[in-house]
Amino acid sequence: METPTARVPVLLVHGIRTSATMWRFQEEKLRVAGYPVLAIDLPGHGQRMHEPFTVPSALAAIDDGVSTLGGRVLLVGLSLGGYYAVAYAAQHPDRVAGLVAAGCSAVPKGVLLDGYRLLARMIHRLPDRGLWLHETMARRLLPTAGARDVLAGGAALDVMDSGLHATSTLTPLASLAAYPGPIWLVNGALDHFRLNERRFLAACRNGEVLVVPGATHLSSLAQPERFTEILLRVARRVSAAPAGP
Repeated sequence: METPTARVPVLLVHGIRTSATMWRFQEEKLRVAGYPVLAIDLPGHGQRMHEPFTVPSALAAIDDGVSTLGGRVLLVGLSLGGYYAVAYAAQHPDRVAGLVAAGCSAVPKGVLLDGYRLLARMIHRLPDRGLWLHETMARRLLPTAGARDVLAGGAALDVMDSGLHATSTLTPLASLAAYPGPIWLVNGALDHFRLNERRFLAACRNGEVLVVPGATHLSSLAQPERFTEILLRVARRVSAAPAGP
């Protein structure tokens, strides 16, 4: 009699200014498919909005989530969460059975980051610190369910500058090269964060690029069914693979 394959636990790490609630659709589908799953809040976001965002605190939040799920996971991060998932996998390869780095195939330095930080500072000077703009853009650019999920955890209005500054100190290309396990670079077809996609793929020892048709930067929210199908396919492959060192 064939032994059923144990399903790998899945840890989900959100993007900047959002929270764990952005993963509601994926959490439900993964649970229905039998996968243990946890979406965490990074410092400065969601239920941890009062905490300062730093590189060590973000990596510690991921480590706590990995421990909660048993110590070895399929690690999935999008945008901000993707950069920190990559950094964590490089530091703790024994705790990461596979890595999905979504919406983070651009080196977080130079003109792209400087422009993003300048825009964030200008928005933060608005009377409501950018709340109306944040909510309006979510409702206009995302499907109704996606906007509802991304707004449910509140808007982390004060984390942009510190979060972007901290992220500028990361070295994702070196981290991808350091992680020996399987890596999937998942990007929306219309995502501006695909800028260095080829360099990111070349840095991986065992990498693959997967493109979500019709999706923008927040591909898990813009095209939730397509993104989730990718996650389920990846989770099946990681679950079926023999555990490596």
